[in-house]
Amino acid sequence: MIKKAKEIVQDVLVKEAVVADREGTWVSESMAALKESGLTALTAPVDCGGHGHGMYGLARVCEELGKGYSSAGLCYGMHCVGTAVIAAKATSWQKTTYLEPIAKGLHLTTLALSEPGTGAHFYIPQTSLLPLSEQDFLINGTKTFVTNGSHADSYVLSTAAASDEASADQFSCVVVDEGTEGMQWGKEWDGLGMRGNSSRMLHLNNTRISANQILGANGDQLWYVFNVVAPYFLTAMAGTYLGIADRALAEATTTLSKRVYTHNGTTLAHVSLLQHRLGTLWAKVERTRQLIYHAALLGDKGDEAAILSLFAAKAEVASCAVDTVNEAMTLSGGIGYENNGLLGMLMRDARAAHVMAPTTDILYTWIGRALLDQPILSD
Repeated sequence: MIKKAKEIVQDVLVKEAVVADREGTWVSESMAALKESGLTALTAPVDCGGHGHGMYGLARVCEELGKGYSSAGLCYGMHCVGTAVIAAKATSWQKTTYLEPIAKGLHLTTLALSEPGTGAHFYIPQTSLLPLSEQDFLINGTKTFVTNGSHADSYVLSTAAASDEASADQFSCVVVDEGTEGMQWGKEWDGLGMRGNSSRMLHLNNTRISANQILGANGDQLWYVFNVVAPYFLTAMAGTYLGIADRALAEATTTLSKRVYTHNGTTLAHVSLLQHRLGTLWAKVERTRQLIYHAALLGDKGDEAAILSLFAAKAEVASCAVDTVNEAMTLSGGIGYENNGLLGMLMRDARAAHVMAPTTDILYTWIGRALLDQPILSD
């Protein structure tokens, strides 16, 4: 898996990144290469023809993609998370309709959880799921920041539970096919960074689905959030942002090794202060990498401590990515500050880590609540 990811980064992704970042276009060539290589089957179950990998494999692949272009890591990660959500309690119909095509590289899915009214509280959807009959439902609402928006074949959505008996904190997960009547996409994403992920708004106006498209039981969404969505999402994002940090570290190392003073022939590599700063930077990236790997492995084992480690991994890598790119830019001198340069792109992409829900502040708050034996989702 890692070898294939590296090949795609080298042969396709690095080239496409230049155009995608400049023009804000979706990474179509990279996603096509990932599908063709079989990597989009990463988290699809083995009994459906997939690879059956968990969080550790996801972290490793996203890390490689993040080194090439973080938008591709995000697009790929959202597909893998969506796949894991569908697979968690998949019916025979859902396996045939979604998971088997995903395993064959014929289907791309993604998450659509965030909404304009709930912000970082992505786990409290206002989108409604209204029953027409026992077999048919209508969805109404708006989703924001839908990665792979309008380019995926299906979308894993969160909605309010379709039941008069459901409590106020019960929500559902459903999967909706692209092109379903009533789906309307907002304008193209024009962000400061992460410009190649097609993060768009989705309006759902009496969008009709069947009961087959409800994932798990009606009202199961919070179970999905903490048992599947959060662990896999946090892992994918942590891996992607780790890739950004590692790419910035490599760029700083190359610059210090090759930059020659013309007056005496020495390189920046001879300067003890820069040696110290680079060593400190390597340690920051490496300890963050080990935290992410450790958290992912705990998650794959089903360890109860995994969720706090995953919270910490995404929170810590956000600071690591921003700090590493910033320091790499300083170590590289004026050339690192060029307009549309690599480090500039990495800085813009890295900054998204803090604001992408769950935000860094929310994650640390959740960790603190858990340590103090308080409800994680308390007001």
